[in-house]
Amino acid sequence: MKNNLILLFFLFVAASATAQDWPNIKRYEQANSQVAPANGKKTVVYMGDSITDFWINNDSTFFKSNNYIDRGISGQTTGQMLVRFREDVINLKPDVVVILAGINDIAENNGPSKLEDVMGNIMSMAELAKANHIKVVLSSVLPAAAFPWRPAIDPKEKVKALNDMLKAYAAKNNFVYLDYFTAMVDENRGLPKTLSKDGVHPTLEGYKVMEPLAQKAIGQALKTKQ
Repeated sequence: MKNNLILLFFLFVAASATAQDWPNIKRYEQANSQVAPANGKKTVVYMGDSITDFWINNDSTFFKSNNYIDRGISGQTTGQMLVRFREDVINLKPDVVVILAGINDIAENNGPSKLEDVMGNIMSMAELAKANHIKVVLSSVLPAAAFPWRPAIDPKEKVKALNDMLKAYAAKNNFVYLDYFTAMVDENRGLPKTLSKDGVHPTLEGYKVMEPLAQKAIGQALKTKQ
């Protein structure tokens, strides 16, 4: 009886561990194994959620022509990104990481969370990158006046507060702050219809606004001492 209980316990633990890949580490496992050496070229990893995930589908040339690597996963919160940060960023040995994260935490995709905890996850990613000699670009959260999938949540104040935290932290730690928000916000503190169909995710036109801002920030990061 005792042996059976022990066996059942270990089976339960094993099943729990493999039941769900919460951070979706498997998503880029094969792609990561095929990342070729840079051969002297500067490499950049974009870490993020659906806004990053959809970027390469909207403008794949931007990534291919600049030796950029897209590691966005739709729906993810900062906690999930932090768990997969070693596999999807550090192990690729990029020169720069561009982190765009936080909007799904504000949308409570994995339940309510304090902004201080969201910021803590982003800080941990930045500090892991710095410890591994990867230059850091911290992106502002994009404007959002409402969430189609969470209509009861008003994100505007939290978006502003998180961006203020990101900007202050970047300045204090000599990281580059990439301000998408100011370039894209409309009079309702959301994304205009000219740049987004749903008010959260950019269209190609939206990404075309983001791209030169990202490239400028990457150039600045490569010149900084972090």
